[in-house]
Amino acid sequence: MIKHFEETLYNNYAQRFSVDEIYYENKTEHQHLIIFHNAKFGRVMVLDGIIQTTERDEFIYHEMLCHVPIFAHGAVERVLIVGGGDGGMLREVLRHSGVKKVTMVEIDETVIEISKKYLPNHAQGAFDDPRFQRVISDGATFVRETDEKFDVVITDSTDPIGPGESLFSHDYYEDCKNCLTKNGILVTQNGVAFFQAEEAKKTADLFRQLFKDWHFYSAAVPTYVGGIMVFGWGTDNPQLRKIPLETLEMRYHKSRITTQYYNPSIHKAAFALPQSVLENIGKTDTTHERAN
Repeated sequence: MIKHFEETLYNNYAQRFSVDEIYYENKTEHQHLIIFHNAKFGRVMVLDGIIQTTERDEFIYHEMLCHVPIFAHGAVERVLIVGGGDGGMLREVLRHSGVKKVTMVEIDETVIEISKKYLPNHAQGAFDDPRFQRVISDGATFVRETDEKFDVVITDSTDPIGPGESLFSHDYYEDCKNCLTKNGILVTQNGVAFFQAEEAKKTADLFRQLFKDWHFYSAAVPTYVGGIMVFGWGTDNPQLRKIPLETLEMRYHKSRITTQYYNPSIHKAAFALPQSVLENIGKTDTTHERAN
């Protein structure tokens, strides 16, 4: 008999996965963790009943949340990843040869260890890279207390419930900004725009107070069902969102990084958002942005 897993992230809508084999299921110190196999998506990680990542399409999410800010910046040496215990984000960041240090702050050490064992294709050995520093702590606490500065801060968090709730607050975003270097960039995952509109709106309202330039960019990730996923973008250097395509192409080719989803044209296009999303985040009048 075929077993199934049903994700009920929304009260009136669900998606269902067949479960061919369960590799791991247990309650960690912070959350309920499951790793199972699905014929379409490969190995799947679930935290507290919500799909976090799958082998089949993780590259879309990780490439877009990593490479967009790093290629836009152009000279990234130090990166902070908040969350990211599966290792996929770490893998992508470390593909940039100019990066000298990556600090990953993960609240749940069990997620890291179980991912090493059952999702090895995510990290692909990145946890053993000498540039990697692991910190087991709450991300909000880390950014509040650290004296370190980073060129890029990536919030690779769960949704704003449970352990991830504090990573969507004004204090957290303000502390992240204080961790940034002069031309630093903060990027965040902000859910599926169609179903999680309030999440993006809240982040927009907070970024508006903190950054000289803020926006969202998007990608369609099949696992995160419901349309495009949006990523928050915040920096005090407005030019970084307007890097010419030719410059991005030069940086991309020079890096010799092989990608499956990201490319410079996708990078530029990702910042073009549907009108309904622009209205939700209060950016229906973009004339001034085009003029600049």
